[in-house]
Amino acid sequence: MFQFALQNLLSRPLRTALALCGLTVAIAGMVGLFSVAEGIQDTVNSTFDRMPGLVLIQPGAPIPLFSRLPAQWQPEIEQIPGVAVTHPEVWGRAHLVEGKPAISPPRFLFGSDLPQADRLKYSVYRSDLKEGRMLNAADAGTNRCVISRPIAEEHKKGVGDKLRVDGEDLEIVGIYHCRSLFLDVAILVDIALARKLGLVSTDTVSNFYVEPEPKASRDELSVKLRELFAGRSPGAWQPDLAQALEVTGNKALAKQVGGLLRKPNPTAAGQADSTPSAEGGPGSVEVRSPEEWADQFQQFSADLDLFLIIMTSIGVTIAFMGIINTMLMSVSERITEFGVLKANGWSGGQVLRLVGFESALLGFCGGVLGIIVGWLGTLVVNAQFPTRIHLYASPKLLVASLLFSVVLGILAGLYPASRAARMTPMEAIRRG
Repeated sequence: MFQFALQNLLSRPLRTALALCGLTVAIAGMVGLFSVAEGIQDTVNSTFDRMPGLVLIQPGAPIPLFSRLPAQWQPEIEQIPGVAVTHPEVWGRAHLVEGKPAISPPRFLFGSDLPQADRLKYSVYRSDLKEGRMLNAADAGTNRCVISRPIAEEHKKGVGDKLRVDGEDLEIVGIYHCRSLFLDVAILVDIALARKLGLVSTDTVSNFYVEPEPKASRDELSVKLRELFAGRSPGAWQPDLAQALEVTGNKALAKQVGGLLRKPNPTAAGQADSTPSAEGGPGSVEVRSPEEWADQFQQFSADLDLFLIIMTSIGVTIAFMGIINTMLMSVSERITEFGVLKANGWSGGQVLRLVGFESALLGFCGGVLGIIVGWLGTLVVNAQFPTRIHLYASPKLLVASLLFSVVLGILAGLYPASRAARMTPMEAIRRG
């Protein structure tokens, strides 16, 4: 039966090739589109799986860049049993790098409390250092920095060179390469320099990274941290005027407004300024584990998945109609052949299986070609734009696409097959 079905397809090479092309394009598009979502998820998992600690962040802030917490919380965090190191961090946008706007891909300033960073047992950037050295406590108060290899290659810089960022000349002492779109965008500097460039007050941090003790339960520590700051949150995150101006592209005005917002008000002694307050405020501080970060990014990509399904459905529908057309024409051309087969003892079920085999073969071959083309396409795109996009066609996606193609072929052949199976021998011969 299989050999007979294959011979029937090969006897009409042009029509078979056209049906295969349509299905190949549809499945390749399916692999390519869904590799976008899988690439995001793979990047998220590979990034946050490497961070064993917890992050304390302002409630509602999507990322630490938009978070503000009181720096004076650090001693209280350090006193909690199970906390090994509390690392304050300040994140900011690097607007101009070597005089060029850093928009796509974006560049971020990562301000690190260097003495505390030296105490961390594990650091992603330290473990992926490729050239030079990592910043240490001796670099506090200096303009030294560590940059990623993509940034170094973009601006043709090496260890010992100067990198001009937002009007400041930074001395490059090390180059790291994490091979992650989320991590290879940071310029590591001392926390004081990050505050200066980002116009962040000295009593404010973006977040705290808490490294647990080796035997401490991360879940239990997370509960203790939430309980400690219950009712003392700086309030749910909302963008201030400076952040809103920055988003709209007015960076010069945003910088001026940011400076005014963060200046202390001498006429309002004893009153809170624009920096977060350690007392009062609704809600509680958010404590995020690596798994929670991954879940949050998954929620962000939910709308993307819907868009990908809609776009894939268009291509699949076209391929579906192509297979139906191919099988209908094949059946119409072989009416007499089916009549002769039934006259020689073939049952309607055998005819049904024959046409079903043919459509399944189309689905399988189109699926194989489609996943090969789609997978090769992801490799080409990743090689062409290594710092801007990461596509990932997982084995699960490839197998699912192949099975989907076979099922699509079988479903598309059901109507032509049933039509051929219902004919009587005399009716088929007369029509032929």
